[in-house]
Amino acid sequence: TTMIRTPSQIWGAPIVLGILTTIGLISALLGDGIWDAVSAVALGIPCLLGLWFGMRRTPAQRSAL
Repeated sequence: TTMIRTPSQIWGAPIVLGILTTIGLISALLGDGIWDAVSAVALGIPCLLGLWFGMRRTPAQRSAL
């Protein structure tokens, strides 16, 4: 059966990751101290999620690329 997904299901995670990245980049430019911490967290989350989901792929999925 084919599942129909809503636009929010399709685009929700990429939009949140884009917002996090934007917040991280802007906070890196704003100053030192707390801004550095905000930047590290906001930029680290998309990186960690990319690693997490990349490592979860099975070998069959990797060879299909």
